[in-house]
Amino acid sequence: MAAIFALLNAPFEESYVASKLNPLVEEPRTTPLYAPTITGKDHAYLRLLAFPVEILDFIFQELEYNHLPPIIRVNTLFHTIATRILYRVIPELPLARCIKCLKVLCSTPANAVLVRKLSIDWAQHRVVSNLFRLLRDTLTHLTNLRHLSIELSPQDNHYGLAWVLDGLRSQLKTLGTSIRCDSQLAAVLETQPELIELCLRGFQTKQPFTLSASAMPNLRSFRAVHAGPSVISAVVKGRPVEAVSLSMFLEDGCQPLDSLLLSTCPIKRLTIMSLDSSLAPNVLLPEVARRMPELEALHVVVLMAMFDNKTLQESGPSLKKFSDLRYLTFMAAGSASIEDEGQIARAWSKACPTLRTIILPKGKVWFERDGQWTCCG
Repeated sequence: MAAIFALLNAPFEESYVASKLNPLVEEPRTTPLYAPTITGKDHAYLRLLAFPVEILDFIFQELEYNHLPPIIRVNTLFHTIATRILYRVIPELPLARCIKCLKVLCSTPANAVLVRKLSIDWAQHRVVSNLFRLLRDTLTHLTNLRHLSIELSPQDNHYGLAWVLDGLRSQLKTLGTSIRCDSQLAAVLETQPELIELCLRGFQTKQPFTLSASAMPNLRSFRAVHAGPSVISAVVKGRPVEAVSLSMFLEDGCQPLDSLLLSTCPIKRLTIMSLDSSLAPNVLLPEVARRMPELEALHVVVLMAMFDNKTLQESGPSLKKFSDLRYLTFMAAGSASIEDEGQIARAWSKACPTLRTIILPKGKVWFERDGQWTCCG
């Protein structure tokens, strides 16, 4: 808002006012053909109208989301620009406001076509079927939607709700959902050839999750939270996936890592959340290095095990197999001190000279400066 007022209070040439009041006036002119008496309010209003729409659009984009509704009420020009920005990205809203928003989008096609990103978070609510139908109907109107996120409650995630996505009439770039991984969801993914980023947070089922070779040909990034090797394989196989985030469970062993070998591109960025207490760093890191030596970034979070300073130091030699690893994170419970972590960082960097930053269980970022490894804070 400060930017708007600053522009309104800037010096304004009277001849420019005249030219805008009468389009037949040629500019610039020393003496305007038509120069009526202009009040202070008229002065500000004409100055406002003189700015290109693109400038006002940039100014309004800098406003906080909750500042846009008052702007809409100023005049027709502000209404048009602010409405376009307001509906461009619809964030996660409280349930009551979300329902109102979906109803407006269903009843106002002019606003619905403005939406590029929609985020739905109903994780704390058991939702009735009528609300799911409202969401499906809303999606039919969002023809320019490019980014969609739907988070449902753990109770609702146990049911097959991918039919809600049948309403999609747009080609998404990113999709994130906690809807369970079943054949219905796979059928929806078949209809999204422009998808670049996919996040499946839903549970895996016993239903077959199969995708044709032509599905999602441009997929680059994939994140799976509860999905096992079969779903990971189905998504990654034959696609240029280079960034992956996955969970590793005790019953699956290293099968999720094997699934990543099905990508047509080398995996460059990998995030692992391990719930397998048997995968110590001196076991997990060699398994990753053997399969993906071209990794550039590796982030590991171990939830079910504790590792001491000795175990972490002994994991250093396994990093030698990485040819271009730059960013390494290893978070787990442990008793290592800051001094211990300094020794670990130096040992790991010696084994893998390409490393630029290392984050260890204390959460400190270790990096090299003037030939010495130090940490922030």
